[in-house]
Amino acid sequence: MKNWSTYHHWTPAEIASPRSEEEIQQLIRQAIEQKKKVRIIGSAHSFMPLWTTDQLLINLDQYQGLVSIDQEQQQATVRAGTKLYTLGETLFAHGLAMKNLGDIDRQSLGGTIGTGTHGTGLQFGSISTQVVKLRMVNGLGELVECSPTQNVSLFKAAQVSLGALGIITEITLQCVPAYRLALQNLKEPLDTVLQELEDRYREQRNFEFYWFPYTTSAWTKTSNIVTDQADKISWLNHFTEYFLENYAFKVFCEAAYYFPALNESVAKLSAASIAPVRKVFASHKVYATQRLVKFNEMEYSIPIAAQREVLADIRSLFERKRFPIHFPIENRVVRQDDIYLSPAQGRDSAYIACHAYAKKDPLPYFAALEEIFQAYEGRPHWGKMNTFTSEQAAEAYPYFSDFRGHRKEQDPEGLFLNDYLAKLLT
Repeated sequence: MKNWSTYHHWTPAEIASPRSEEEIQQLIRQAIEQKKKVRIIGSAHSFMPLWTTDQLLINLDQYQGLVSIDQEQQQATVRAGTKLYTLGETLFAHGLAMKNLGDIDRQSLGGTIGTGTHGTGLQFGSISTQVVKLRMVNGLGELVECSPTQNVSLFKAAQVSLGALGIITEITLQCVPAYRLALQNLKEPLDTVLQELEDRYREQRNFEFYWFPYTTSAWTKTSNIVTDQADKISWLNHFTEYFLENYAFKVFCEAAYYFPALNESVAKLSAASIAPVRKVFASHKVYATQRLVKFNEMEYSIPIAAQREVLADIRSLFERKRFPIHFPIENRVVRQDDIYLSPAQGRDSAYIACHAYAKKDPLPYFAALEEIFQAYEGRPHWGKMNTFTSEQAAEAYPYFSDFRGHRKEQDPEGLFLNDYLAKLLT
C-alpha cells in the first residue's frame, strides 16, 4: 500500500473493511485475543506513517454516513469514515454546514480530527474544536463515549488522538446554518500583505496567503459570508482552479524536476500567472480546492506574533541555499484551543506549510525549514512530515503526560501503536 503522495509504502498482513460499529468492536476483540497490532486508515492523506503496519489494517471506507441530525441543537452525528466532500453535501441537504474547513476535502472525518487538521480564520479553531461528542472502541474492546460533560479529560485527549486511543466510530459535530461564501483571489505584493497582516486576520472571516520563492509576490485568498449575491463560478475560476493550478502546474513541476535550474523560473512564472478571480457558492464548495499534482508537505504551528520573523528567516534561507523548490509557502491562522495534542493548544497560531513535488527528495528542504520553525517554539501538524520526538513533544505540549496517561488507560497493551507512535507516545 502507499499513501496519497506515494512517499510511504507498507504491506499489511490483513485488511478489514467493517460496515458497522459491531464489526469494528469484533475485529478489535479478535486482535486482542490473537495479539495483533491494529492501525486505522481513511484516505491515506497523511504524510507521516500513522497507518503503517505489517499486521491488521482497518479501512473505514465502508463505514460512512449520517447517523442522526438534531436540528434544534444544530448538531450532526456522523460515522468516522465519512469523507469531507460527502459530509458537506449531506449537511447542506439538511440546511447545515461546518463552521470552517480546510482546503482539501478528500480526507475522512476521523482522520481529519485525529491529526488536528484546520482551515484559516482567527475566529476559528481547528476542525477538532467543532466536535462535541466522540464514541470509540478502545484497546480493551470497550465502547467509550466522551464529551465536554462526560469523561472530559479523555475528550480533550481524543479530539486530536493520532488514532492512539482507539478507533473512533461516531463523531458529533456542532454545525451552523448553511451559508454561502464569496472568495476573492488576488496577486499582491508580499510586503503589503505583511504590513496589513493583523488587520486582515481581524477583519476578514477567512484569510490566507501564499508566498512564491524567489519572488516578491503573494497569492491572497479572502472569503466572507454573503447573503445578497447570486452563485458565481466563472470560466476564469474553472481555468485557474482546474487548468492552471493542476494541469499546467504539473507540466511546470515535471520540467523543474528534470531540469533543476528551472525551479526559480517556474516559481516566478507561477506567481505571474495568478489571476484575480472571484467565486460565490455554498461554503463547502468554496473551501475545497482540487489538488491533482502530488506533493509532500511539512507544516508547523508557531505563535502568531512570530509569523513575520519566521517568514523573514525563510526568505533569507532561500537567498542563501537556493533550494530547487518552486511550490509556494502557505500561511494560515488558527484560534487557540485547549485540546491536549492540538498544535494551537494555548495560543493563537500561524500555520506555515511548505511543499515539495512528490518526485523530489523533500528532506534537505524540510530539515532547513524545520530548524527555523522549532527555533520559534514550533509544533508540527501531526499529519504532515516532521521529526518531532517524544522529548520535544513533552516540552512543547503542557498536557502531553495527560495524553499518554489516557493512551495507557485506553490501550494498556499498545494494540494501536505502530513503530512511529510507540517512539512518540511511550
